[in-house]
Amino acid sequence: MNPIKWAAVALIVVGALGLGYGSFSFTKQTHQAKLGPIELSVAEKQTINIPLWAGVGAIAVGVAGLLFGGKQR
Repeated sequence: MNPIKWAAVALIVVGALGLGYGSFSFTKQTHQAKLGPIELSVAEKQTINIPLWAGVGAIAVGVAGLLFGGKQR
């Protein structure tokens, strides 16, 4: 299997995961204040939404890569 087909399969998998989950969350540590030996920090939970068009587009590009990518003459 050539690298184009590997990338196409990866795009299909990522697109399917994007459609299935729709968003992902992560925790970001921020340091708000530092007063001598005392350090105040805040843990913020952030969520990133994955648009529907991005998942569908990744799947479409992956399928096109499988169909047309790396064909030998």
